[in-house]
Amino acid sequence: MRYLITGGAGFLGINLCRHLLERGASVRTLDIAPFPYPERSAVDVLDGDVRSREAVERAVGNVDIVVHAAAALPLAPAAEIISTTVQGTRLLLGSALAHQVQRFIFISSTAVYGIPDHHPLVEGDRLAGVGPYGQSKIDAEALCVKFREQGLTISVLRPKTFVGPERLGAFELLYDFAYCGKGFPVLGSGNNRYQLLDVDDLCRAIELCATGERELVNDTFNVGAKDFGTLRESFQAVLDHAGYGRRVISLPAGPAIALLRALEALRLSPLYRWIYETADRDSFVSIERIERQLSFTPRYSNREALIRNYDWYVKHRKEYRDVAGITHRVPWRKGALRLAKVFL
Repeated sequence: MRYLITGGAGFLGINLCRHLLERGASVRTLDIAPFPYPERSAVDVLDGDVRSREAVERAVGNVDIVVHAAAALPLAPAAEIISTTVQGTRLLLGSALAHQVQRFIFISSTAVYGIPDHHPLVEGDRLAGVGPYGQSKIDAEALCVKFREQGLTISVLRPKTFVGPERLGAFELLYDFAYCGKGFPVLGSGNNRYQLLDVDDLCRAIELCATGERELVNDTFNVGAKDFGTLRESFQAVLDHAGYGRRVISLPAGPAIALLRALEALRLSPLYRWIYETADRDSFVSIERIERQLSFTPRYSNREALIRNYDWYVKHRKEYRDVAGITHRVPWRKGALRLAKVFL
């Protein structure tokens, strides 16, 4: 099978490239970011923007499966988020239809559910994304529905926040505190049930959408860990693994959220609203549909996924000592949050 992965240089992109190459697939990537990986010689790397019709046409030609993972992340300007996710998805869907691509797999997000009032969340629940990122994913999903009606076979995946090798971003805060022998703060008690996902499990879900029966994959699926527990349990597992005997530290949710809201407004914090306003609440989805229709079984628990990611971080920490940005593959600029480590 011949795959195109948009956003192929990103965290999910490189993990999916490796997953597919190990299974003998032909892989092409399209990304505006460089592809600085050892796998470059085995991948057809195209430099280009999903918002460019010319780049999209060049990328989609002569492939069987399109995995659309490219997106501007929540810390990017609103106009960039909307144009990348919505305009880019529209161009890719149109090209996939014209080239008679066999399957189109859109990587959406559970951010489309907004700040929910019940759990578990199911695929038919009301969509109410928080901010430009959540809304852009909702709009892109609506485009997928329209093109599905025109004959494209489209899987829409809504993964929970996923971690694993190459993942830094907001999780680098936890890993840095653990590595330096510090406790780690959580909003509220930390006893809220909070579901994550290992990137390897997400790659397997994508593969199932690419290879499963057409009538079964032509749908929308939540994807998350089966075994996830509370946020406190998940973060404490990383601190225990680091070996310093430090503990998760509870912060009063109300004042902490108010402070984070102010710091975000002043551009002094990398954390955005959807992160800090859901961090003290239950956050989990039902994966019953993907289990039933595609026989999907997650391999990793929250704890195992985080520890696997932490071990990768320890091994590669020096490579990112002087690097900061807004993507998941680099540490985020900590701003005022850097001071928290002094007191913990």
